[in-house]
Amino acid sequence: MNNPNDRLKQVEHTQMAYTDSNCCKTLQDAKKFTPLPPPLPRSKAASHPCKGDLVISDSPPRGRSCVSTAARDMWERLFDEGYKADVYINTDNGGIVYAHSNILAMASPVMRGMLKQVSRHHHRRSISIRGVPPDAVRVFIRYLYSSCYEKEEMEEYVLHLLVLSHAFMVPHLKRECEEKLEVGLLNVDNVVDILQLSLLCNAPRLSLICHRMILEYFKAVSVSEGWKIMKESHPVLEKELLESMIEEENRKKERIRKIKERKIYMQLYEAMEALVHICKDGCRTIGPHDKDFNPNQAPCGYAACKGLELLVRHFAGCKLRVPGGCIHCKRMWQLLELHSRLCADSSSCRVPLCQNFKDRILKQSKKDEIRWKILVEKILRTKGIAVAPFFERE
Repeated sequence: MNNPNDRLKQVEHTQMAYTDSNCCKTLQDAKKFTPLPPPLPRSKAASHPCKGDLVISDSPPRGRSCVSTAARDMWERLFDEGYKADVYINTDNGGIVYAHSNILAMASPVMRGMLKQVSRHHHRRSISIRGVPPDAVRVFIRYLYSSCYEKEEMEEYVLHLLVLSHAFMVPHLKRECEEKLEVGLLNVDNVVDILQLSLLCNAPRLSLICHRMILEYFKAVSVSEGWKIMKESHPVLEKELLESMIEEENRKKERIRKIKERKIYMQLYEAMEALVHICKDGCRTIGPHDKDFNPNQAPCGYAACKGLELLVRHFAGCKLRVPGGCIHCKRMWQLLELHSRLCADSSSCRVPLCQNFKDRILKQSKKDEIRWKILVEKILRTKGIAVAPFFERE
């Protein structure tokens, strides 16, 4: 390797020659490339300028200020050319990344502490970042200069950048890595590895998203290579995930049970509405004895009328109408009793046997009374009312 001082002089000489030969040309080109007007306000994700495939971090700006593309290009050149760099960073495989101590110290408090502990050697200091690919270190240091990264490099080194941003306390890069993982880089093959990494790097939102993805695609995740490695290296985490899976399955079954239960209560409420409607106004071919059947009446708006009409006809003509003798009649007896418990005025009610069931309630056991009371409360609660409006006193 050449002497660092000779290399530094060569860079300075090249920079001066480049400036002299291109000064006039730059002034001429500046007139040709007039900057475009600023875009109209749009979403945050699309409001940042890009240079080719270069992506600019969406770190929150201070006040109303913004950094121009020219300024970002200058910081990019400062990093790429290493002009007057006073720090070189040792990476794996003998790699070296040149940087400036002031920029590193301002961007990362951890690096500031590292730089204070090392001594200068030929006007330069040396620190080491190992355990990650050298290119990942280069992308990380470049981000500290301009808050920019190449899209392909972010996709390739996002996990390494997440670790580096956490270890060196660079929160805006850490948020950037978490966002990229959340919106598209997570899959069933890497979700277990990313979950473990998010727990180590204190990324609660990312770990929650990974946890939900594991529960949603558990069958596919449980046969992945990452799960097999985690099973051997972190058996406690595997146990917690399995327990979470069991809890999720129980919650899912409970939700399904409640949905079915709610559906039944709604059907019972609609049956009560239809029963009052049939006995009071009549419907299709059935109705009260004191009203004539009108074949031209408007279509019925009660969905339960059709089935209830068949049940009433069966109940009226069945010879085994006693409770327990016929399953259809038993269902009709239960509907009549339920109606009587909802009815507010049995003396003027048009539903048959309403008053009889009211009298029977007084003779029932306490156990049956509690069971019917709970059923009535659940039906009304499911409907979201305190008292059924069609059962109120007029």
